Amino acid sequence: MRFEITRLDDNESAEGADTDRLIADAETVRAMVEDAAESGERLYIRPHQAP
Repeated sequence: MRFEITRLDDNESAEGADTDRLIADAETVRAMVEDAAESGERLYIRPHQAP
C-alpha cells in the first residue's frame, strides 16, 4: 500500500499550509513519522489512491 504524506508548515504566516507532498510506501512512512516525532514536525498522512 502507498501513502500520500504532506508536510505542514508551522510558520505563523503560513498557518499550517502544506509545504510538499510525497507518495511513499509503508516503510518510508514509518521512517518519516519517527523523524517527525523527534523534530516536532507535523505530517498529514493518508492512503494514496492510484489513478
